[in-house]
Amino acid sequence: MLSTTVFVSGANGFIAQHIVKQLISKNYKVLGSVRAATKGEELAANLNSPNFSYVVVPDIGVAGAFDDALKSHPEVIIFLHTASPFRYDIQDIEKELLNPAVNGTKNALKSVQEYAPQVTNVVVTSSFAAIGWSNKYFDPTKVSTEEDWNPQTWQDALANPDDGYLGSKKFAEQAAWEFVKIEQPNFRLTTVNPPVAFGPQAFPIKNKKELNTSAEVINGLLKLQQGYDIPEVRHLFVDVRDVAAAHISAFENPDAAGKRLFVSSGPWSAQGIVNIFHKNFPQLSYIPIGEPWKDTLYRSSTFKFDNSKTVEILKVDLRPLEVSIVDAVQQILEAK
Repeated sequence: MLSTTVFVSGANGFIAQHIVKQLISKNYKVLGSVRAATKGEELAANLNSPNFSYVVVPDIGVAGAFDDALKSHPEVIIFLHTASPFRYDIQDIEKELLNPAVNGTKNALKSVQEYAPQVTNVVVTSSFAAIGWSNKYFDPTKVSTEEDWNPQTWQDALANPDDGYLGSKKFAEQAAWEFVKIEQPNFRLTTVNPPVAFGPQAFPIKNKKELNTSAEVINGLLKLQQGYDIPEVRHLFVDVRDVAAAHISAFENPDAAGKRLFVSSGPWSAQGIVNIFHKNFPQLSYIPIGEPWKDTLYRSSTFKFDNSKTVEILKVDLRPLEVSIVDAVQQILEAK
């Protein structure tokens, strides 16, 4: 029996590497796109599998970015679009965040429609940012579900990079659903909408200076010294390994077609993460204890949500916060 070939755009991303790793463990063949050959070679070395190959797509925002890759690989049956810009060191929010996210998604779907009619399922990595009523729209009484859209406008998104990121996720996902509605392509679309993804990197850390954003949240707390205040940060989380598994369920499970999968395990706070440090890692006694009881207060004041529809489709038990944090911290402490 021939293995199904899955295309994963942005294959060297934090979530994407876990997706690729899980796909290969399930005997899929994976064709990943990366921005530079060095990234592809590094991922190939980590995977060490004949079932992985890569193509270079330097800029997903360019029209036809995926055309050549799909023309050259008619064996691709599933397309997972995880690539999206996410950086804060930007000068022009519209030019560097919003347009690349929207155009990158449209370009991927157009290429699949035109040059890969054999593709049955497309899965787009979106975000809780496209769902949650954040920033100036935050409402502590609002219960977010798979049906909700962040009410932010394009103009709101131009205010600062944080709002720009929220907007990039919302408008890119909306562009995907609009494309399917108008074009009626052969493939079925599913989106995966995670909040902050914690947990270990897919492979051992070689350079602590190159951690992804959510791992840097943990690493930043590991650097706290006595006398420092613990940040009053809180949000929702999900384990990165569960996000990856949701991407695979998104095309394996027929019930997921045409759905938004809102994968969230629950709330977290910086104080709660520090509490986990002190419970599990006695060598981290240098980190301030803070006020452990405030974790409950912080978690109760963040986003409320109901993702029961997603949980029913996926039929999985999502990992709890302590597992995600312990696994991530152990990996960071083992890194040079």
